[in-house]
Amino acid sequence: MPHEYDIALKVLLQRSADLTMQEIAGVAIAKWLNVEFPEVQSTRVDLLGETAAGGLVHIELQSNNDAIMALRMAEYCLRVYRVFGKFPRQVLLYVGEDPMRMQAELTSPGFSFRYRMIDIRWPGTNWHGSAYQRTS
Repeated sequence: MPHEYDIALKVLLQRSADLTMQEIAGVAIAKWLNVEFPEVQSTRVDLLGETAAGGLVHIELQSNNDAIMALRMAEYCLRVYRVFGKFPRQVLLYVGEDPMRMQAELTSPGFSFRYRMIDIRWPGTNWHGSAYQRTS
């Protein structure tokens, strides 16, 4: 029954007047996209630990620059949250030979995600989003 309700509500909203949708979404919808997301079978984080206080720490090891690393980290974060009910503290540990050139944040209006990146060749150096910080 809930599935039929979702379908009916989607049809109703898609056919709503432009002004109604602008009020709901905050912007005008030019066209609707029919998207069904495929299920990913197996997603693994490299290391996931639990602190004495019950917090989670996710450490991802990366040996090359990945243009979509921030997106991958956000996906890992949400999948960990889905399973454990809490967000992990995330650290990407870069072990590659090339200079690290990845972004550690995803941002858009109404959304912000960031994580910590450490380049093992430069101890005491932290990358937070596009900001570089020397800690020693």
